[in-house]
Amino acid sequence: MHLYEVLRRPLVTEKNAVLQMEGKYAFEVAGGATKPQIRQAVETAFKVKVTGVNVMTMPGKERRVGRRHVRTPSWKKAIVTLEPGNRIELFENV
Repeated sequence: MHLYEVLRRPLVTEKNAVLQMEGKYAFEVAGGATKPQIRQAVETAFKVKVTGVNVMTMPGKERRVGRRHVRTPSWKKAIVTLEPGNRIELFENV
């Protein structure tokens, strides 16, 4: 897997805004991505130093489409902790 295929999108929510004050950033990542791949992708893309990566699989939810019940696909989320003093400018002022 290429490094630029690992990170799908940043997750910008109120809960993640609180985590940013602690130097933690959340991303949606590819389903087959590993912790070392996520670490390398963030360090390469944003020129920062990563100290830790936590990964979790978010289960899909059941939705209604008319009378049918469909399930949205599961996806993978990564919480990336940066060294003190490092920041990702993409998330600032959002």
